[in-house]
Amino acid sequence: MENNDKHNISYEYISRYIGGVLEQSTGLLRELELYAEKNNIPIAPLETIRFIQTLLLATQPKRILEVGAAIGYSAITMAKCGGNITTIERDKKMAELLKQNIEKAGLLKRITVLKGDAADILPTLTEQFDFIFLDAAKGHYIDFLPDCIRLLKDGGLLCSDNVLYKGMVATDELVIRRKITIVRRLRSYLKTLCENDRLTTSVIPIGDGLALSCKGREQK
Repeated sequence: MENNDKHNISYEYISRYIGGVLEQSTGLLRELELYAEKNNIPIAPLETIRFIQTLLLATQPKRILEVGAAIGYSAITMAKCGGNITTIERDKKMAELLKQNIEKAGLLKRITVLKGDAADILPTLTEQFDFIFLDAAKGHYIDFLPDCIRLLKDGGLLCSDNVLYKGMVATDELVIRRKITIVRRLRSYLKTLCENDRLTTSVIPIGDGLALSCKGREQK
């Protein structure tokens, strides 16, 4: 059976089945899913969120960095697994909505919001993190990577979302002309991840594509 959905990296029937079998969101998280859908705000799909939750529950990171918060859906989900989160959001209106949602979730003491462009904020951070979730402007992943590696503890995980970008990264047949630059930069990002001596990387075809990288200890 072929995948007839050019904007889905998996077969539609597989995505539909996975979405149906996974535990569904309730309460505030369900409200955020509906709000994002209504207002065309990109958030991580449920299969990606459940995968990240599984990783966090297994590894129990104490400090998490999120690059690209939007309305706080993923930050709130991750916080429910434990640990403290620092999240970056450049859009001022979105950052205000993000804070409101964090307050509704009762997580103001666990989630710190940094307003501004990640390109400006990341170089100023000095504290290291056990887990980093990269979900910001896809064309700038390659620019954020050096700081993400610097800020990631040895043995820590870097999780990069949307790395297959509607399948366009995997094949030129799907590439839309106005997306050529993003696709080219994401391909460069994945190549850099996979060739980096400090990282062991797996690319997972769930959601819009997820890259999971573990930082090894530096050889002396």
